Amino acid sequence: MEMRKLFVPAIAAAMMVGSASTASAQTVLKASDVHPFGYPTVEAVVSLGKKLEAATNGKYKIQMFPAMQLGGEKEALEQVQLGALAMTRVSVGPVGPIVDEVNVFNLPFVFRDEEHMRKVIDGDIGTELLDKITADPKANLIGLAWMDAGTRSVFNKVRPINKPEDLKGLKIRMMGNPLYVDTMNSLGGTGVAMGMPEVYNGIATGVVEGAENNEPSYVSFNLISVAKYYSFTQHLMIPEILVFSKKVWNTLTPDEQALMKKLGREAQMEERVLWDKKVTEAMEKMKSTPGVEINYITDKAPFQAAVKPVWDKYGAKYAKMIERINAVK
Repeated sequence: MEMRKLFVPAIAAAMMVGSASTASAQTVLKASDVHPFGYPTVEAVVSLGKKLEAATNGKYKIQMFPAMQLGGEKEALEQVQLGALAMTRVSVGPVGPIVDEVNVFNLPFVFRDEEHMRKVIDGDIGTELLDKITADPKANLIGLAWMDAGTRSVFNKVRPINKPEDLKGLKIRMMGNPLYVDTMNSLGGTGVAMGMPEVYNGIATGVVEGAENNEPSYVSFNLISVAKYYSFTQHLMIPEILVFSKKVWNTLTPDEQALMKKLGREAQMEERVLWDKKVTEAMEKMKSTPGVEINYITDKAPFQAAVKPVWDKYGAKYAKMIERINAVK
């Protein structure tokens, strides 16, 4: 009976990070993503896992659970904080309530373009914000790397968008963050908070007329079949974060921690190459799909002016960081 009492907690402890093989003493680190295999963020972490396994002679193996198998981003993040998952890739949205400083990236038009965004996350500001996640005592997270998620633009089933006034009367799905909903309201539409799994049916049944997202998501979630007008408003450019469980991190040796940081940085760069390829493929699909109308907006100034109330409401406390972001050339 005593042996049973000792054995059960040991099993529970092993399950926190995966499983351990007695033959190889291999520790399985569980990773999660809402996207399927083949998506850039997923494949970058799979590649990281292969490198980790090789570099540690099989001591560690990463097991990827894609396509929301372990829940959405919020649920996955909570599991990482508890140590039940070793890592997950999430948007800034769920991390913002835990570490407020990263919310600066949620502001509309905070980056001039994608090149500017990449220079910011690759440089001192990106490193500093990852370090803030790591240093926050209540987060229980290690900020490991940034992931590119492109730019978000509006698509709908009613009409192309050329100016903010064209959004009037359109209900547009936004991620469940008041700042995002306020952004759409300021642009002239009606922002509706809705989970990603509900978007397709929401548009198909008329609960909303459209949504906003990057090109790969527009194609991979098959929203291309229910919302034929894709307009490059590019109002949000939100980099995503690969976070690691601090509970699991503390079981690694200093050398293993240094290796994980190195591999995280490599994953950041690998995902970018995969991302650019995925965007090209998505654009080809959009152009070749009958009925899809792609609308390029040459003058973004009216859209930038329209979101001033959002900046007035949310931007003041990030003023110094915004100055630094603007200074990145």
